[in-house]
Amino acid sequence: MTEVTPEAQFDNFFALFEQPVQFEVEQHSLDQHLRQLQKRYHPDNVAKNTTNIAQAQQQSEQASALINQAYQTLSAPDSRAGYLLGMQGQAQTLEQSIADLDFLDDAMQMRIDLDEAIEAKDKQALEQLHPQITERLDKQSERFSQAYQKQDWQTAIDATQKLKFLVKLNADITAGLDDVANTAHSDDDDLYV
Repeated sequence: MTEVTPEAQFDNFFALFEQPVQFEVEQHSLDQHLRQLQKRYHPDNVAKNTTNIAQAQQQSEQASALINQAYQTLSAPDSRAGYLLGMQGQAQTLEQSIADLDFLDDAMQMRIDLDEAIEAKDKQALEQLHPQITERLDKQSERFSQAYQKQDWQTAIDATQKLKFLVKLNADITAGLDDVANTAHSDDDDLYV
């Protein structure tokens, strides 16, 4: 008897990770469920339940891809918000441009500041930008959560579009800080050559 893959067993990512269908998630719980699902659908474990090794390998690969996609979607606030909107049939306008000119001005200034700090490898400037972006991420996350609960789809869509931009900025700051740290570490290594 072959084990059923996650696609047939679960109809959504929240169910797959045994999470309530809501914006707020506990990262620790997601991480725990990820490890459990990876173990459960590991090729060796799937192969125990079938005589067809090739089929077991294919099922394991499909399950692994679905599990990883679900984890990535639920872990990031922008993709989680988009997924929730999709579940409600409200994601069709997510790819439209942001119409809030004040947000765009602020976001573009942060992007310019970020690019300059990364180019100059200015750790202090990056460290000053990081909490600003985190604060804006928190604000838009809260805004999405409230709008979603009230089924105010237009506000939820707007918050999701802004979350996408802010998540990208946050990832770029993190990468910039890592690059600066690696450069400093590499320079330290050069002292001992």
